[in-house]
Amino acid sequence: MATFTKVLLSGSTNGQPIKVVATATVGTTIHATQTSSSIIDEVWLYACNTNTIPVTLTIEYGGVVSPDNKIVVAIPAQSGLAIVAPGLVLTGTGSAARNITAFASLANVITIVGYINRIS
Repeated sequence: MATFTKVLLSGSTNGQPIKVVATATVGTTIHATQTSSSIIDEVWLYACNTNTIPVTLTIEYGGVVSPDNKIVVAIPAQSGLAIVAPGLVLTGTGSAARNITAFASLANVITIVGYINRIS
């Protein structure tokens, strides 16, 4: 029987929002999976734009190859939380973790919060 455990994003300090500083690849670290390919991370990410203009956010999901690993979202100005990863799943390779990173068209105006449902 599978076990579900809610865990913090590994790029977060004690569950606090992660500020997206990067404006190009490789982005700001959001989360890293376990190395195991049999442990599944169900990823829930929400973005907030504190700026007065819309900002383009790129999530690099498990890699940096375009378009294979890229999720591009326009985050409205001064918005609340916009969902950018609605329960997507990701595993390690069996010998290495896979990373989720993010960059934005403007630095220091997007924050990301969320959690992982780890399934083992």
